[in-house]
Formats: sequence, structure tokens, C-alpha cells
Amino acid sequence: MAIKRWVLAPARQPKQKVPESAKSEAEKRCNEFVESVLKPKYVVPHPKNEDSVYVADIYIKWHGNNFLFCAKYIVPGPNAISPFFEEKFARIEYVSKDKFNLSYMRHTGKWFEIFTEISLDECMDAIKNMPDFML
Repeated sequence: MAIKRWVLAPARQPKQKVPESAKSEAEKRCNEFVESVLKPKYVVPHPKNEDSVYVADIYIKWHGNNFLFCAKYIVPGPNAISPFFEEKFARIEYVSKDKFNLSYMRHTGKWFEIFTEISLDECMDAIKNMPDFML
């Protein structure tokens, strides 16, 4: 039988706030990436005679220190519970000047960090080429 004990947990370090200049630069570059790479690859016109779910839009948004890549899926058909739903598929976390952590959303609904302290260009390259980020 295991003995239960109380232990002292160290205080968490507060996360560094994202400077406005870094925030606007990252947002600009990621918007260009979404428009020029992700949307042409994943957002395609849906055939009218099929009732399969498809990606209608890809967009980005800030949430705290995290930059989230989201996809909006359309659910056609008369039996759909909702006409659309949204899923987050990639998270870029600001660490310091041009250093980011990259995570993907697992099927469990939890983020899984795969790269730490890499540049924004490396993050976008991984999102473009790795199968973990396929929609």
C-alpha cells in the first residue's frame, strides 16, 4: 500500500507577456501563410451532390500567449445536428523573441507539444509538411 504525503510544489513562473510588436508581426506572417498555403491546400469547393463534411475556412486567433490555427467545417445534409463546427488544429506559443513552442491537437482534445523554442518560420514549415497538422 502506497503512503500518501503532502509535498511542497514550487510556484509557477509567470508566462512572459507577448509584446505588441511581436504579436502584430506574427499575426501578419501567419495570416499570409494561411492565405497562400493552407487555404489553397485544404479549402476546396464542395460538390453539391455529396453529404460529407468539408473544410470551409481556416483562420487564426490569439488566446493569451498562444496563437491558434482553427478550421471551420461545414456539415451538409438534413440530419446534421449543427450546420458547422470549428476545431483548433495547431498552437504556437510565444516563448521569447522569435522563439515559439509548437503543439497539435490530439484526438483526446489535449494539446501535444512537439517542438520547443523554434522560429516562426520553422513552425509554419512544420504545419505545412507534417502529417500531425493535416485537416
